[in-house]
Amino acid sequence: MISKVGQIMLYVNNQDEAVRFWTEKVGFSVISEEDNGQGMRWIEIAPANNAETSIILHNKEFIAKMEPELNLGTPSIMFFTENLEQLYSNLLSNNVTVGEIVNMPSGKVFNFADTEENYFAVMEKGNN
Repeated sequence: MISKVGQIMLYVNNQDEAVRFWTEKVGFSVISEEDNGQGMRWIEIAPANNAETSIILHNKEFIAKMEPELNLGTPSIMFFTENLEQLYSNLLSNNVTVGEIVNMPSGKVFNFADTEENYFAVMEKGNN
């Protein structure tokens, strides 16, 4: 039986730029970084508050050569925050592309884009 989501693979064109985006603009931390010395490098990032799920940043070009049948598209990810307006304001002040805040039946939501124009959603959800 699966008990939780452990890691999400995110395939990016520029790993260093992606790390800067997620750490400097979104507030994530680097958990670990691995490099096998033969082109396979990955960086594990996660929200700075002991998140159970992390994101692994992989080099899209390298993975495409190694595993040509793999779907390298960006997954649809929904993040949760306890203070949507504050996060929205922080992202705006960090020059992150953000969409409008929308009221959904499940709560307030907005999306934002990374530097490679991949979009992610954020929903306000209390810590229950």
